[in-house]
Amino acid sequence: MAILKLDHVVKRFGEFTAVNNLSFEVAEGGIFGFLGGNGAGKTTSLRMALDIIRPTSGAIEILGRKPGRENAAEIGFLPEERGLYRRMSVIDTIVYFGRLKGMDAAKARKEAERLIERFGLTEWTKSMVEKLSKGMSQKVQVAAAMVNSPRLLILDEPFSGLDPVNQKVLEDLVLEMAQAGSTVVFSTHIMQHAERLTNRIVLLSRGRKVFEGTQEEARATLPGRLTLTAQNDPSQLPGIASATRTGGADGWSNWAVSLKPGVSPGELLQACTSGGFALRGFESHRPSLHDVFIHLVGGQPETVNAEKAS
Repeated sequence: MAILKLDHVVKRFGEFTAVNNLSFEVAEGGIFGFLGGNGAGKTTSLRMALDIIRPTSGAIEILGRKPGRENAAEIGFLPEERGLYRRMSVIDTIVYFGRLKGMDAAKARKEAERLIERFGLTEWTKSMVEKLSKGMSQKVQVAAAMVNSPRLLILDEPFSGLDPVNQKVLEDLVLEMAQAGSTVVFSTHIMQHAERLTNRIVLLSRGRKVFEGTQEEARATLPGRLTLTAQNDPSQLPGIASATRTGGADGWSNWAVSLKPGVSPGELLQACTSGGFALRGFESHRPSLHDVFIHLVGGQPETVNAEKAS
């Protein structure tokens, strides 16, 4: 079952098209990555799914229904633009959001206390939000989104503002939520988080979908790259698109090799073995999602964020 479905969705703001004919489905269960650079249309798409704004055209289903307030109790949402009640304490803030989702007071408080401990906020339990640092406030808002153990958890740029230690804490919590049965959809422009967490991804560029599928399917859009150490020029081997000598000694040369589309490193290795092509070294380079992002989006400076997460 699709827990979230967009069907040819368009959103225009005057003459500007923020989301352009976007279609994708999120199956129930697991972690889904909604990826793209700044201004790609991620936040606009999520706001339409939550009925915060309406699409210009197209159809959206969430939890098998149209977007609307009746879905709120089964959804947790962390918006990109953070906002908390500054004169409310940490514990009261999280409990309040739990109560808005239909939790009884005792259950909301118990879950709030668990999340406060997990995020290392215990000593600030009764502190006013206005006294917290930006990073601590971010953790409170994440906890407020998770407190009701939602069927669907939507996190818009959740790692922004967190230090590497707390990024890891949040990654662990996201994994726990998925293992407990929640479907997690999170948007990010930092590919390393998606690499560690997601089952499937959608990649947006300038409001359009440029890829949907698994991580391995995404990597398959790039030609395979290898480093070979061989006595002879490998460029004539079947499946090789290019081979560049990068050095060598003692009669052996190092080669940077690109494969033709659809050719796997295993197929090349088999061709070397069966053809008697002498090898001393054979190393396959697995492309990262960041490599895929650059390849599919084109690497425009205003779109690609190469920030590395720890």
